[in-house]
Amino acid sequence: MDYAQDISGCRAETLGARGLSPADLAELLERTRAPLDALRRGRDDGSFPLLRVPQRRDDIAAVKRALKDFRAGPRLKFRDVVILGTGGSSLGGQALVGLADPGTGPLLHFMDNIDPASFAALFAALDPSRTGIVAISKSGSTAETLSQFVVCLDWLRRGLGDGALAARGIAITEKGDNPLRRLAIRFGMSILDHDAEIGGRYAVLSNVGLLPALLARIDVAELRAGAAAAIAAALGAKTPAESPPALGAAVAIGLAERRGIAVSVIMPYADRLAAFGQWFRQLWAESLGKDGKGTTPVRALGTVDQHSQLQLYLGGPPDKMFTLVTTEVAGTGALIAGDLAADERLSYLAGRRMGDLFDAEQRATAESLIRNGRPTRVFRLPRLDARSLGALLMHFMLETIIAADLMGVDAFDQPAVEEGKRLARQYLGETGQARAQ
Repeated sequence: MDYAQDISGCRAETLGARGLSPADLAELLERTRAPLDALRRGRDDGSFPLLRVPQRRDDIAAVKRALKDFRAGPRLKFRDVVILGTGGSSLGGQALVGLADPGTGPLLHFMDNIDPASFAALFAALDPSRTGIVAISKSGSTAETLSQFVVCLDWLRRGLGDGALAARGIAITEKGDNPLRRLAIRFGMSILDHDAEIGGRYAVLSNVGLLPALLARIDVAELRAGAAAAIAAALGAKTPAESPPALGAAVAIGLAERRGIAVSVIMPYADRLAAFGQWFRQLWAESLGKDGKGTTPVRALGTVDQHSQLQLYLGGPPDKMFTLVTTEVAGTGALIAGDLAADERLSYLAGRRMGDLFDAEQRATAESLIRNGRPTRVFRLPRLDARSLGALLMHFMLETIIAADLMGVDAFDQPAVEEGKRLARQYLGETGQARAQ
């Protein structure tokens, strides 16, 4: 397996009254049979596009063709590439690029907000002649992404002229007429079709995530191989208890229903998984938060948040479930020199490696949470690479879909978000009218 999921810290046998009893878990797992069967049917008849993505190769070739203008011979000609988009159009790519080795490929700037100060600082730091732009919006009409794209286009053309834009931009958007596609066509830029059947927060393994991953020299074939393995393990299981995403969903929803758990804390330890935690936060919140249902996802980062959040987690209200994502780091990293750790209060560190302390803290946090009656599951990654990350991403997408079924909500819509968009357009129109007067 590319990862192992340990839910023992969520069971009553380990945790006590705050955990799920064998009867609770058995009943919840039985409820996962229907969504598992639906996923299997969707895989077998091709009606569930997300499950087809790991086998695709045509879209990888299309992304590589689109990047041809970003290359000069075998080398990238841009020192910087600005990735424009928000939500699922950005967070998935950031999660993948977190794996990149420093100094490989161009410097990627994910601009997922519309803070004017951030764009002013960006433009001041970049050379337009050495900069490429990628704009991602499924609908092609996302106001934030379009405003980002327009200001970037204007910055580029003021520095280089309209004729230079064609080789400096790529757009990813749905087929059909939309504002983003029209702008890209106007300037002769490459356009990649966003899969119309895959929403942004589930698009991490599509061209939305592959393009920045390829720029960062991530092995996208291995990424998809890990995702395919996770699907096979989830849907090939003989029982729901043997399907990792079904087991995870049963635990998460069972704790919410039976134990009043209102918050789901995901706590990866590796810095390279920091953006993965942010990606999960959107996936869980936007997929499940409907009809008065859902649990609130929180992203923490060990060991950083052991010093800012752990007191609350251990001593605050017992309303949280914890998911720790750990890696095999014991025996790795720089050696802590004995002569520099000669102080008696540091002697326990002398001769150890940084990875030894890191590993000890991972294990200690999990044990402390469980001892204090906090439901805790642990994901253990034997290695952190493209394959294991692909498996982890697919696990959580499947877990979220199954959890939504258990809660009785649609995992793929986001009706409440649309109201905020309508109000923003209304306020912007009112501002324009006031200025005109």
